Amino acid sequence: MRSSADAYAGSGVPTRVPLAADYFHAYSVVGLLAVVGVLFVAVAFGAGRLLRPVVPTPEKLLTYECGVDPVGEGWAHTQIRYYVYAFLYVIFAVDSVFLFPWATVFAAPGFGGATLVEMFVFLGFLAVGLLYAWKKGVLEWT
Repeated sequence: MRSSADAYAGSGVPTRVPLAADYFHAYSVVGLLAVVGVLFVAVAFGAGRLLRPVVPTPEKLLTYECGVDPVGEGWAHTQIRYYVYAFLYVIFAVDSVFLFPWATVFAAPGFGGATLVEMFVFLGFLAVGLLYAWKKGVLEWT
């Protein structure tokens, strides 16, 4: 017996015609997984709220940062050089990520010469940036 989803092709062989239910079945699985995930997180947070001890003390209500008692003002002067070091680190760390795909492409046949030239141009830009930072005195710790 044929279902309503079956139809005959020109050769007389029955073929299956996808129904809307088949199409939305994949979305229902994803939706069900999302609901289960949200319920799992909600149950975990609810259990934590029910099981934890609630004993507020003045020490627990203090602002806490790195084990240092909060004394004085909340406004502190920070040297700009720390931001410069962090910025330089991010630049060179992100740029070094490009070395791994380059090594993979360089190993492929037919890409050796062009890839090598592109990589030296890339390393040249990095060297110019490092030279600029060195000339400006950014790399000196004073």
